[in-house]
Amino acid sequence: MALNEWLTIDGLLAKLSHALADRSPLSLVRIGDGENLILAQDSIWSLGRVLNERWAIKANNGAKGVSLPNLLLRDEMVDAIKKADIIGMLPPGDKTINAPDYLKRPMTDQLFAHYGIAARYSCDARINRDLAGHEAFWHLLRGRRILLVTREVDQINTILSGKPYWQQIAMTIPFSHYDQMTDALQQIAANRHRFDVALFSCGVNAVVLAQRTAEMTGAVCLDFGKAANILIHGKPN
Repeated sequence: MALNEWLTIDGLLAKLSHALADRSPLSLVRIGDGENLILAQDSIWSLGRVLNERWAIKANNGAKGVSLPNLLLRDEMVDAIKKADIIGMLPPGDKTINAPDYLKRPMTDQLFAHYGIAARYSCDARINRDLAGHEAFWHLLRGRRILLVTREVDQINTILSGKPYWQQIAMTIPFSHYDQMTDALQQIAANRHRFDVALFSCGVNAVVLAQRTAEMTGAVCLDFGKAANILIHGKPN
């Protein structure tokens, strides 16, 4: 298998199509500034430095679905990234994500070197935003049984079940905080035969959920992130 192959959206869709046709597991996880800070805890940065970042302060005010410090999530995330089939990363020099440059791709590269992570396949971490409005993506999923895991399950269920998406939502799990991780994974394992595709929009938690769900169930599992906001509001933020 080729190492460090960068996938375009067409390349990603081809991999999703192949996995669905073969009923083989596939996990896409994505690394941005929040994930970088989780991984940086007591590794390349001190806990104090992480906790002083604006993202961490917002997290501890209830805005990010996790409270810090959380070294267990750090370790779970390292394991998930190492096992994931496709890793989404910000391209060098990204200016589209509203975060300081030092929390973007240079930090991801430093963290991957620290943890010994090497992507087999990678893509743009923002590819989820493109998928949300990509007709071929929704056409590929049509007729597949979908699991939604997010805070806004009712809204997204309603949107995806109707025009123009016409998706089959087989199961939903409300998820808003890391504290729900164990229960969510237990529900997923107990219902592993009920869905073919899982979409996770639950912040940094989606990295662990997507990889573990693919491993447990054989489903195609995507860290869908702020694509959920695009579906609801027409924009990611």
